[in-house]
Amino acid sequence: MTEEHDHTTHAGHAHEGPDHDSHEGHEGHEGHEHGNHEHGQDHGDQHKFGPEMFTADYWDDRYATKPSIWSGNPNQRLVEQASHLSPGTALEVGSGEGADAIWLAQRGWQAVATDVSSIALERAAGIAAAAGSDVEGRITWQLADLLEWVPAPATYDLVSAHFMYLPQPGMRTLHERLAAAVRPGGTLLVVGHDPSDLHRIPRDPGMAAIMYTAEDVAAVLDRDQWDIEVCEVQARVQTGPDGVAMDLNDAVLRARRR
Repeated sequence: MTEEHDHTTHAGHAHEGPDHDSHEGHEGHEGHEHGNHEHGQDHGDQHKFGPEMFTADYWDDRYATKPSIWSGNPNQRLVEQASHLSPGTALEVGSGEGADAIWLAQRGWQAVATDVSSIALERAAGIAAAAGSDVEGRITWQLADLLEWVPAPATYDLVSAHFMYLPQPGMRTLHERLAAAVRPGGTLLVVGHDPSDLHRIPRDPGMAAIMYTAEDVAAVLDRDQWDIEVCEVQARVQTGPDGVAMDLNDAVLRARRR
């Protein structure tokens, strides 16, 4: 779930990302972690990890505290990994304040953007409307709890989830559902905080327990049906709440369905 947010949890998700905009998987990006978002401006690890982070009430309350939580910029990895793709239909999971979905729409994608927070979706819709009718008309905003929601199978040319987290076994189940939603010829893009960052940024033990590698995501894919194009750790520099630059590692999985 974007901008790099600091999503911390969405309706069962926890975003924790950079400085984007994702819910239900936000993260400093816009992405929530259905439980942990971490966008450049608000670090999810500043929030104590617990079951409440995976509820709509938690994220609605958090969004209600400020006019904006995330940076308003699309997640860096989305820009890097999807700019070369031909526009089609996209599913943006944990959309937060909408930066990733808006970026896609501006490039001609028809996007479905999901989040667990109704406040986030209303805010995102307003930002999209301000971007113009062409952008607004290409995005469908959908309230969804990733702990329960199942996207339509074989439907999207791109399924994108940034810094989305769920308690296990929910995380693996979510990755399986997202993969199933990609149509033949389409792309799956999943980005998270690589566990190698644990020595750089102190995190709540509960959050550390649900972090995953790119290989963990790849493990849910049938290699007879998927071509793994990117499966690696990628370095990124992010400015922390104290203004100090930090070197972080992202787990990046991009795969194409045959």
